[in-house]
Amino acid sequence: MSTYEIVMGLEVHVELSTKSKIFCGCSTEFGGAPNTHVCEVCSGMPGTLPTLNRQVVEYAIRAGVATNCEITHYNKFDRKNFFYPDMPKAYQVSQLYLPICRNGHVDITVDGRTTHIGIHEIHMEEDAGKLVHDPWDDCTLVDYNRCGVPLIEIVSDPDFRSAEEVVAYLEKLKAVLQYLGVSDCKMQEGSMRADINLSIRPVGQAEYGTRTEMKNMASLKAISRAIAGESKRQIELLKEGGKVRQETRRWDDNKGHSYAMRSKEDAQDYKYFPEPDLIPIEIDRDHVERVRASLPELPEAKRDRYIREYGLPEYDADILTGSKYLVVIFERTVELCSNPKDASNWIMTDLLKMCNDAQILPEDMHFSQDSLGAILKMVSEGKINRGTGRKVFAEVFANDVDPEVYVAQHGLVQVSDSGSIEPAISEVLAQNQKAVNEYLAGNEKNFQFLVGQSMKALRGKADPQVVREVLLSLLEKCERPS
Repeated sequence: MSTYEIVMGLEVHVELSTKSKIFCGCSTEFGGAPNTHVCEVCSGMPGTLPTLNRQVVEYAIRAGVATNCEITHYNKFDRKNFFYPDMPKAYQVSQLYLPICRNGHVDITVDGRTTHIGIHEIHMEEDAGKLVHDPWDDCTLVDYNRCGVPLIEIVSDPDFRSAEEVVAYLEKLKAVLQYLGVSDCKMQEGSMRADINLSIRPVGQAEYGTRTEMKNMASLKAISRAIAGESKRQIELLKEGGKVRQETRRWDDNKGHSYAMRSKEDAQDYKYFPEPDLIPIEIDRDHVERVRASLPELPEAKRDRYIREYGLPEYDADILTGSKYLVVIFERTVELCSNPKDASNWIMTDLLKMCNDAQILPEDMHFSQDSLGAILKMVSEGKINRGTGRKVFAEVFANDVDPEVYVAQHGLVQVSDSGSIEPAISEVLAQNQKAVNEYLAGNEKNFQFLVGQSMKALRGKADPQVVREVLLSLLEKCERPS
């Protein structure tokens, strides 16, 4: 048993899904050509003045209410002063003294144990630009498209004791924020990033150890590896009689090591002062209650309803409700096919396997939410069998085809007429006389072989039940070997 325990707090940066930036009208769209979503305001030109995007405040309130925070009815912005190439103004507009949300919490469950994670605050701020390191020309370029994209920063209390708890918390935050519609939380695009403040202390010690911070972690797997690597480094350092320095470190996931970047700054190092160009924000209690009443059904409530109303296993309900994108597919499929368990089975087996094979997340799927329901409806109506349905679904997933059009164009409509099926099966029996004789002699395994050959001859388009019935009928007419 280890004599040390890990203590962690998280700062989670979430880009909000507004169409324009926090203080100007520039686009927040991801992936534009470098420095094309930039104007005088977000590039920090002298003499420009910011104008607050009202939607940013609305989204921050929604996030705060959903995470059990108190909403600060009188809050304001502050300037955080520092110079770095990706921050052209040499300061960031943030909230230090009166953040919009405070004193919240999120409960997570890991290995059957529920842990209460405190949320110290949620504040609004603007994002920085992005540095692009060019190894060919040995230089660093700056893309300011991200400058001014609105963020909320969710600052937790130091309540985490394991990587599993951190991952569970991030997954829950991601699902809640996606359900709320305040962010797509695409970690692969930087829409959700976590700074990990980590320290080590002997088990039973009340005082915290010296913490380090690993910034801008944007992968759950990398976060788990970073926690394991940095905690091991600190433990080994303490065992050798050394001291942990308070510093910001960069985690290199390829090498499995963290590297010191700079000493860790405290609030006084940033020389915060009230933002002079933005007036304070006043939020009345009635408005907060209207926001609370407008919240959608959130993951836990939806999970419980799926178990109660649809009879889904807890595991399936957990997976489905863990992603807003899976929920959209599931609920639309149920609406179209009226079979929740069948819809869940196809998503849990076929769809998640295709996502895994393609190495994409549910939020990156690009097919119509009506497609799976259309396939299941065709299966239930006998137009196609399940094997054909799975082949069609694979095409839907890869190329977003219309399943009904695809079935018609490729002649995949199921043949259920025994008169049309019988000639093909008779030919199969004639070509596989040995298997027929062995079946008639009592070897039941050969029946499945003959079913498979019959389905192959009918190119998978026949109703399997009708094939079995016709096959049995024809075999009964065969002369048994002496």
